[in-house]
Amino acid sequence: MDLTRPNLQALFTGFQTAFQNGLSGTAGADAYRTVAMVVNSTHSAETYGWMKDIPSIREWVGPRVIHSLDSADYTIKNKPWELTIGVDRHKIEDDSYGLYTPFIAELGQSGARFPNKLVFELLKDGFSTRCWDGQYFFDTDHPVIDADGSTVSVSNMQTGSGAPWFLMDLSRTIKPIVFQSRKPFDFTRMDADTDEVVFDRNEYRYGTAGRCNVGYGFWQLAFGSKATLDKDSYQAARAAMGLFKRDYGEPLDTRGTHLVCGPSNEGRGLAVLKALNAEFGQTNVWAGTAQLVVVPWLG
Repeated sequence: MDLTRPNLQALFTGFQTAFQNGLSGTAGADAYRTVAMVVNSTHSAETYGWMKDIPSIREWVGPRVIHSLDSADYTIKNKPWELTIGVDRHKIEDDSYGLYTPFIAELGQSGARFPNKLVFELLKDGFSTRCWDGQYFFDTDHPVIDADGSTVSVSNMQTGSGAPWFLMDLSRTIKPIVFQSRKPFDFTRMDADTDEVVFDRNEYRYGTAGRCNVGYGFWQLAFGSKATLDKDSYQAARAAMGLFKRDYGEPLDTRGTHLVCGPSNEGRGLAVLKALNAEFGQTNVWAGTAQLVVVPWLG
């Protein structure tokens, strides 16, 4: 190939098409949307002041009761992310560029899958990472105001030493995890003779970059466990979630709609949710009570 600007532009257009095909055609790339609320960010960071409680409708007696949406101070700062490859200029000159097209498509697939990595690794780290109320996202002592005005501790976790699994209420617009998108992953190049890397290293560079980050939403919509996944621990998780309350004692009406786990717990999850019979030939009363979601990032 003659390394003219028109030829290099045509090459970049072909690479860009491969990148976009990878970015938009990756199976399972949107798994994170199941558990995460996607927020489009317009700043370097966003503050979520409404995280403290999910208020409910009340009878309108007297003046309205104003629920402040600025009572919490939880900020998610966007981070930059990139992936870049270098291609020997001679390979392009010798018409070997076709060898790189699949890898360019892989760049697109990497960008498409990246939100999954961020979201599910944050979920897995919820036993040791603090959320907006100052407690670990999965903890035994989240502070909640009781009906009498006193503060009580509420648990959304089970202890254990096994691979983590999570029972989640994903029936609402608000989700347990926030995926904050500032700038989607795009495809850029350095292939001009005046680019320093081309002049100095005889190398073209192609890469993708984006800006985003993740954070925690409402802990009340998720229950984390490291106990053995069986019908007893599942029943206990469902019972605990069903008793979650808003501040001042009103039931939050949370229910486990999805059981989220890694591959090592898939068989146990299927036994709890799919098997017609449980242990000892008894009827499995939990069959079909939640949807099973299996993702490798929870391995």
